[in-house]
Amino acid sequence: MPKVTFVNEKVEIEVPEGANLRQEARKAGIELYSGIFRYLNCRGLGQCGTCRVLVKKGMENLSPKTMVEKFTMTFHPLTTLAVIGQEEESRLSCQVKVMGDCTIETRPGYNLSGENFWQKPYPNK
Repeated sequence: MPKVTFVNEKVEIEVPEGANLRQEARKAGIELYSGIFRYLNCRGLGQCGTCRVLVKKGMENLSPKTMVEKFTMTFHPLTTLAVIGQEEESRLSCQVKVMGDCTIETRPGYNLSGENFWQKPYPNK
């Protein structure tokens, strides 16, 4: 059975292969939502973007991004700004199926003042 390690919580759980990351995290008592979004979310439909996580290791052991996930990450105001500089490692936990071991960071912060947000698109030559 694949092992999912949650960095912030310092918890490791075993999940069945192909299990949904959001469902398994909630079963284990891992909080995926911040603030008011604990109550105001889409309940795992991939439409709100509030269950966003960062995959620190094992991206190859997760299912590919779904069309719903790509759309939400690109066009939803809560996630569009949040993923700047973290496009490759950001995923919606409700859309992820776990196929192997991975390491996950829950409730990542927004990078609005970080170097990636204000970075010039092309370096000066």
